[in-house]
Amino acid sequence: MHLEKFEKTSLGFFPTPLVELSRLSHFLGGPKIFMKRDDLTGLALGGNKTRKLEYILADALKHGCDTIITAGAAQSNHCRQTAAAAAKLNLECHLLLGGDAPLKAQGNLLLDHLFACHIHWTGSNRKGEDIARIFSQLQAEGKKPYIVPYGGSNELGALSFIDAVAELEQQNTGAEFSHVIFASSSGGTHAGLILGKQIYNKTFELIGINIDKEANSAMQFDQQITQLVNNTANIIDLNYTFSKDQLILNSDYVGKGYGIVGPQENEAITLTAKLEGILLDPVYTARAMSGLIHFVRSGKFEKNDKVLFWHTGGAPSLFAYADDLDCAR
Repeated sequence: MHLEKFEKTSLGFFPTPLVELSRLSHFLGGPKIFMKRDDLTGLALGGNKTRKLEYILADALKHGCDTIITAGAAQSNHCRQTAAAAAKLNLECHLLLGGDAPLKAQGNLLLDHLFACHIHWTGSNRKGEDIARIFSQLQAEGKKPYIVPYGGSNELGALSFIDAVAELEQQNTGAEFSHVIFASSSGGTHAGLILGKQIYNKTFELIGINIDKEANSAMQFDQQITQLVNNTANIIDLNYTFSKDQLILNSDYVGKGYGIVGPQENEAITLTAKLEGILLDPVYTARAMSGLIHFVRSGKFEKNDKVLFWHTGGAPSLFAYADDLDCAR
C-alpha cells in the first residue's frame, strides 16, 4: 500500500474529537454510543469534506491550477468547505448550485458569499451537469481551472478516509466498535471507510445510511461506491477487491427525498441537541441519526455493543431550514 506518494495540503484541525453520547444512549436504552466529530474539522464551521479537500486541492496546486470548480445543492456543505479552502489557498472558486437564487442568502449559501466565490445557478442540475460549460468558459478567459468532483468523491477524496480510520484507531483505546454508522451521499466517505476497515483489520459493521432517493449518476449508487473502492485500492497498490454484495447501504430512511425535512429528521436533531448539546444538519446527519435511533429501538444492537456515529458536519444549513424545524414553530 502506498499512500505516501499522494500529497496533502493542510486545511483542517485533526484529529477530530471522539466523544461518548452517554445521555442519548441512556435515553434510548441502548448500547454505548460514540460520535466522531468531523463537524469540528475547523474549516468554515467544519465537515468531513475538509479531509477530502486536503488531497484534492493539493493535486490542483501540483498541476498549477488557479481556479476551482465544483457543484452541489443550494445548501451544499461540500461547496461551502470548497469555497473556504479556495479562499485559504488563494484560488478563484466557482460554485454551480442547483435551483434559483433566493431573495436572501442563509446558511451555507451565506457563507459561500462571504468566501467571495462565483455562484452559477443551474436550476434542476445540482450534481455538476453544467461543469463542462463553465470549465470551457474559464479556459477561454485564460484561467487554469480544476474540477473538484461532486461531494469530493473521487479516489483522492476516498484516501482521506483511510487516514480517518487510522486516526480513529489511535483514539479508540478501549473495546472495538461493533458498528459504524454515517450518512452516505456521494460515496467518497463510504469508499474510504471500507478501505480503512480492510487495511487496519477492523471488525466493525460499516453501515451507510443513504440520504438521497435519486441515483447519484448514470450507474446505481451501490455500484458507484463499489467501483470507487476498487479504483482507490488500485491507485495505492492495495491487493484487494471489493464486491457489491459486501456493501451495506441502508435506504430505509430517505424519507420524502433529498433535503426534505420530516418527523424523523426533526426527532434526531431535537434529541441530539437537547441531550448532548450537539447540532446535526437537516439533510445528512439527521437522516443518518434517525437510522441509528431506529436501529436501537428495533433491537438491532446488543446491550454490550459499542456503536460509533460519524458526524460528517453540516450544521450551518440549520438556519436555512428554520421553518421546517419543530423547535422553531
